[in-house]
Formats: sequence, C-alpha cells, structure tokens
Amino acid sequence: MRLENKVAIVTGAGRGLGRGIALKLAREGAEVVVGDVVRENAVAVADEITGAGGRAIGVAADISRKADVEAMFAAAAKGFGELDILVNNAGINRDGALHKMTDESWDKVIAVNLTGTFYCLRQAAQIMRERGYGRIVNVASMSWLGNFGQANYAASKAGVVGLTKTAARELAKKGITVNAICPGFVDTEMTRGVPPAVWDAMIGKIWCGRVGSPDDVGNVVAFLASDDAAYVTGEVINVSGGMVL
Repeated sequence: MRLENKVAIVTGAGRGLGRGIALKLAREGAEVVVGDVVRENAVAVADEITGAGGRAIGVAADISRKADVEAMFAAAAKGFGELDILVNNAGINRDGALHKMTDESWDKVIAVNLTGTFYCLRQAAQIMRERGYGRIVNVASMSWLGNFGQANYAASKAGVVGLTKTAARELAKKGITVNAICPGFVDTEMTRGVPPAVWDAMIGKIWCGRVGSPDDVGNVVAFLASDDAAYVTGEVINVSGGMVL
C-alpha cells in the first residue's frame, strides 16, 4: 500500500493499459480519478475499483479540450481533495504512410497525444507546485524513436519525451518528479486485433519471450508514483521485456 492516502488521476483509463494502471494504483491504496473520453468506460472502471473496496470516480474527458481537462481536475478536487499523482496515459493512433497522411490524421494525434498531455501536465504542475509535492508519469512509446507508418504518432511521443525532460528540470526543486515510460508489446484490446502472424513476429522480438501485461506496466507506474522513486526524475524507461536494448 505504497500509495495509501494519495490521490491519482489516470487519463485514458477506461480500458486497456490505462485501466490496468488505474487498477494497480488502487490496489496500492490510491484514490483514483478514472478519466476517459467514453464516460461509460470511465464509470465502469471506477465501479470495478470501488467494488474491490477502493475509492474511485469516473470522469468523461477529451484531453485535447482544455475545458474538459479543467473539469476533470475540478472533479478530482471535489471528490478527493488534493492531487498527488498524474498519469498521462490517454493517446490515439491514426497510422499511415507519410506521403498519404491527411492533415486531420496528423492534427488529431498531435492534439490528443501531445497537446492533451501538455494541458494535463500544466494543470497538475500548478496544483503540485503549491503543495511542494507531486508525481507525474507520462506514457510515451518506443515509437518516439521512429516507426514506419507512424509519423504523427512518433512525433507526438517524441514530444512527450521532450516535455517530460523539460518539466522534470523545472519542477524538481518543488518536490515534483516527472518521468516517462515506453511500453512495448502489451496484451490489450488493441493488440489482440493484430493478425496471428504479426503477433508471433512481435513476440519473436521480445527477449523475455512473452507479451507484456497491463500489470507489467502498472507495476512500473506505481513505483514511479511512490516515494520509493523520490530520487528518480527525467527518466525514460522502456517497459518492453527487452524489445528495446
């Protein structure tokens, strides 16, 4: 229960990786604001947490909209008081070859993955600076190094890495740590939709020899969100089973 009496916001937590992170933080004792663009998904995960004896609320939020971000943080303050932890997990992809990528595909991915992360990070920084305490974890991706067919996604996640390192420098002396994680191939609703041949090919690239689970990622997030990681900031941590070495 490393996070007992801590309040956390997790964005994009209505399913998949975000859901796994939210459940892990709750098991560690955190009170969790489950943010998701789909209200029903957010509420369902919050109900799952409360049904297991934890405390959580579900909030609908499109993080590319500043007003939604402000409303989510206001709901956290109303429901639980102070904010201790922010996990910027929400993200989308609109893959396509660079020469065929539409303006809309570019703009939407940047708006959610990078601008939305900035909106949440800025809001949290304003709150945490006053308290002199905070833990921020940004979910980036191995694709920040570049990936075929993901110019928009790779650019957005590279931006998240740069944002993480800048925020870490600015906020460290205020008692706030800011780190990024880069998940590898993780078993979620999205990855289950890939063809079997692609699945097998991805497993072949992982030195641990298995697909990751949301708990594998959640465990790292919980560590970074805890006081055990008080001296860790500005780091970009691959959670990939050795896929990136």
